[in-house]
Amino acid sequence: MSELTRQTKTISWVDPRPQAEQAMTMSGLDYLRAMQEGTIPPPPIASHIGLEVVDVAEGLAVMAATPDESHYNPIGSVHGGFSATLLDSVCGCAVQTTLPAGTAYTSLDLNVSFLRAITVDTGRVVATGRVTKPGSRAAFVEAEIRDTDGRLLATATSTCLVFQP
Repeated sequence: MSELTRQTKTISWVDPRPQAEQAMTMSGLDYLRAMQEGTIPPPPIASHIGLEVVDVAEGLAVMAATPDESHYNPIGSVHGGFSATLLDSVCGCAVQTTLPAGTAYTSLDLNVSFLRAITVDTGRVVATGRVTKPGSRAAFVEAEIRDTDGRLLATATSTCLVFQP
């Protein structure tokens, strides 16, 4: 590979374990608001895809990211894993906003539909996750990704397990 085409990307993050412990002492909504305000560092995955928390409310999570060439697959577009990661993040965080302190969640499934290709020319994308049915054992979520012109790029549904660690 020519040095002219080689690019690098540096990723840095904060050890997530102390924040995960802190999350158990706060409501999910308070925890995510603190992350949005910058008083709690984002999880390491945010560094990988440039993920930022845009808005959170009860049953809602909105996040944005701007894809770059490091997210490309072999056929010259952004890998589906970028969208799946973004959708999984807003689904899980939407559920987290409904949880009291001491309660956790994990994704049980994620069903993604890729509707349009994403490239670097797409620019910033915004993902929105909405809880459709909260629960004490399972929560159900819908999510979507749109570009800055409002075009729908991908959708997802997810089920999250709610539990006491």
